[in-house]
Amino acid sequence: MVVVVFRARLKPGVDQQALAQVGQRMYELAAAMPGYLSYKDFAAEDGENVSVIEFESLETLQAWREHAEHKTAQQRGRDEFFAEYRIQVCTPVRDYRFG
Repeated sequence: MVVVVFRARLKPGVDQQALAQVGQRMYELAAAMPGYLSYKDFAAEDGENVSVIEFESLETLQAWREHAEHKTAQQRGRDEFFAEYRIQVCTPVRDYRFG
């Protein structure tokens, strides 16, 4: 499994409706990709947004990263939506579960 942590802060005055539409489309595309496992989104009180995305492997994540429509959305994110972001690609060292 590969875990992607996407941390971002929005530009002031960002078009929230446009961002939501792009986000929904990216979710739909990612969820249809082979190897996609899950996606969760969180917002902190300090304005940081965090998304946690899981894929089966680095290869399936790479296919998502290179998807043409995703690449267009990435550029739009840099141009229109995000003041800053950080992406961390991780592999679990341990995986525990309760319940």
